[in-house]
Amino acid sequence: MSRIGKKPVDVPSGVTAAVDGQYVKVKGPKGELAFMVHDDVVVEFKDGKVTVQPREDTKRARSMWGMSRTMVSNLVEGVTKGFEKKLEITGVGYRASVQGKNLVLALGYSHDVIYPIPDGIQIVTGKPTEVTISGVNRQRVGQVAAEIRDFRRPEPYKGKGVKYAGEFIFRKEGKKK
Repeated sequence: MSRIGKKPVDVPSGVTAAVDGQYVKVKGPKGELAFMVHDDVVVEFKDGKVTVQPREDTKRARSMWGMSRTMVSNLVEGVTKGFEKKLEITGVGYRASVQGKNLVLALGYSHDVIYPIPDGIQIVTGKPTEVTISGVNRQRVGQVAAEIRDFRRPEPYKGKGVKYAGEFIFRKEGKKK
């Protein structure tokens, strides 16, 4: 039994949810999101709650059960609060700035890295060494953060690069004389 899947997803006031077969659509103050639930799972909307149940008692249906409930929960949380990822840039001369619809990163290369900001994503640079990515879709926020981090991953000797806020970088000792 899925302990996550058993819990119904509460839909707060100010948020409208609609279930049309396998298609779940949620609209709230921050935007609108939709998700197509897998065929092995049944979704119902009753009394301000979205419930998810497996269609049959198969291993695949049980695994899709918890995942589908989490995806619906992420839709509701996204349109009410939104999601946010923070990145920290470490290194001499490494910095970030937002210019129009682009994020410009100076990461020690011979040229600046220009990353076009996708639709539905907001990027803010409070300090030149901090980047905050926010949006309503959890997957897209995480994907954008991962793409920006991939431009210069943190290296283990000095810790220079782009890392998630709070991420621990395992440090290595340099060579000895």
